[in-house]
Amino acid sequence: MVADRIENAVQRIEAAMERIAAAREAAQNNAAQQAAGSKRVVELVNSHEKLKEQVAESLREIDDLIGKLEE
Repeated sequence: MVADRIENAVQRIEAAMERIAAAREAAQNNAAQQAAGSKRVVELVNSHEKLKEQVAESLREIDDLIGKLEE
Protein backbone atom coordinates (compact mmCIF):
# COMPACT_ATOMS: atom_id res chain seq x y z
CA MET A 1 0.00 0.00 0.00
CA VAL A 2 2.72 2.48 0.91
CA ALA A 3 4.62 1.64 -2.26
CA ASP A 4 1.46 2.24 -4.31
CA ARG A 5 0.93 5.61 -2.66
CA ILE A 6 4.55 6.57 -3.28
CA GLU A 7 4.32 5.48 -6.92
CA ASN A 8 1.08 7.42 -7.34
CA ALA A 9 2.69 10.54 -5.79
CA VAL A 10 5.72 10.22 -8.07
CA GLN A 11 3.47 9.92 -11.14
CA ARG A 12 1.53 13.03 -10.11
CA ILE A 13 4.78 14.92 -9.59
CA GLU A 14 6.09 13.84 -13.00
CA ALA A 15 2.82 14.87 -14.66
CA ALA A 16 3.01 18.26 -12.92
CA MET A 17 6.60 18.71 -14.11
CA GLU A 18 5.51 17.97 -17.69
CA ARG A 19 2.72 20.55 -17.42
CA ILE A 20 5.18 23.11 -16.04
CA ALA A 21 7.63 22.42 -18.89
CA ALA A 22 4.83 22.77 -21.46
CA ALA A 23 3.66 26.04 -19.89
CA ARG A 24 7.22 27.39 -19.87
CA GLU A 25 7.70 26.48 -23.53
CA ALA A 26 4.40 28.12 -24.46
CA ALA A 27 5.38 31.27 -22.56
CA GLN A 28 8.75 31.39 -24.32
CA ASN A 29 7.12 30.95 -27.72
CA ASN A 30 4.64 33.71 -26.89
CA ALA A 31 7.46 36.03 -25.81
CA ALA A 32 9.36 35.30 -29.02
CA GLN A 33 6.26 36.07 -31.11
CA GLN A 34 5.69 39.32 -29.26
CA ALA A 35 9.31 40.34 -29.75
CA ALA A 36 9.05 39.63 -33.47
CA GLY A 37 5.81 41.61 -33.62
CA SER A 38 7.40 44.53 -31.78
CA LYS A 39 10.32 44.52 -34.21
CA ARG A 40 7.90 44.62 -37.13
CA VAL A 41 6.01 47.55 -35.57
CA VAL A 42 9.27 49.48 -35.20
CA GLU A 43 10.11 48.76 -38.85
CA LEU A 44 6.68 49.98 -39.93
CA VAL A 45 6.96 53.16 -37.86
CA ASN A 46 10.36 53.89 -39.39
CA SER A 47 9.03 53.28 -42.91
CA HIS A 48 6.05 55.52 -42.20
CA GLU A 49 8.30 58.34 -40.99
CA LYS A 50 10.54 58.01 -44.06
CA LEU A 51 7.50 58.13 -46.36
CA LYS A 52 6.13 61.19 -44.54
CA GLU A 53 9.45 62.97 -45.08
CA GLN A 54 9.49 62.03 -48.78
CA VAL A 55 5.93 63.25 -49.27
CA ALA A 56 6.68 66.50 -47.45
CA GLU A 57 9.73 67.07 -49.67
CA SER A 58 7.70 66.30 -52.80
CA LEU A 59 5.02 68.76 -51.72
CA ARG A 60 7.67 71.44 -51.14
CA GLU A 61 9.05 70.82 -54.64
CA ILE A 62 5.57 71.05 -56.17
CA ASP A 63 4.89 74.21 -54.21
CA ASP A 64 8.16 75.73 -55.50
CA LEU A 65 7.29 74.79 -59.09
CA ILE A 66 3.83 76.33 -58.78
CA GLY A 67 5.38 79.45 -57.32
CA LYS A 68 7.80 79.71 -60.27
CA LEU A 69 4.97 79.24 -62.75
CA GLU A 70 2.98 82.05 -61.15
CA GLU A 71 5.87 84.53 -61.51
